[in-house]
Amino acid sequence: MAARTNPIPSVWAREPREPEQPALSRAAIVREAIVMLDADGAEALSMRKLGARLNAGATSLYRHVATKDELMELATDEVFGEIAVPAVRPGADWRDPVGEAAAAFRDTALRHPWLASVLGQAGLAYLGPNLMAFSEQLAALFDAAGFPEPSRAIETVLFYVIGVGTTEAAWLTTVARSGESEQEFVARLLPAAQQAHADYDHLAGGVPQELADPAAAREEKFRYGLEVVLDGLAVRLGGGRA
Repeated sequence: MAARTNPIPSVWAREPREPEQPALSRAAIVREAIVMLDADGAEALSMRKLGARLNAGATSLYRHVATKDELMELATDEVFGEIAVPAVRPGADWRDPVGEAAAAFRDTALRHPWLASVLGQAGLAYLGPNLMAFSEQLAALFDAAGFPEPSRAIETVLFYVIGVGTTEAAWLTTVARSGESEQEFVARLLPAAQQAHADYDHLAGGVPQELADPAAAREEKFRYGLEVVLDGLAVRLGGGRA
């Protein structure tokens, strides 16, 4: 029996099948896929549609990317290259650069609404060079701060940002489909929201303030939650438990 040449189903675990052609390179395929993902989401992307956008048949695409799963790995890694992680600052509070990195991750997830929801489905995307560099830079921050297990701290922060990003991206996608701005969409929903909350004492008071400026409210919620996460990590770092 012939040996399997690709036992791990990931684009990062095999060599390119053949040299890239200038007219249709892997980079060009990935760039166009990201445009389609940003516009219509992961479910709407197919190799056939992508080939049509690039004036190439699906067979031509498969010379560079074996499957849609591999394409998603590549697209995921490509957008991770947009996230800036501050360098270690000797003597500085670790919370500031970690907070900046978390905010940059959130901003990227909102620019690419499909990203947060597919991270758990994108195969071995974490093996990609940009995602590996992102993780390494975060690990350097937590290692310099003295965390004995930087990977656990990284996961805690990333799980929070992914959760928030998935929720926000879904909300903004709904808003975009309405054809209205977020402010307009919320203003239309405000009376119904106030009515729905009227009989709940602990909820009713927060509705007008929260919905009056939805973008600012989302930002404030993110910052509040991030501070709570960092507070918890600081307790762990100090040897205590929250």
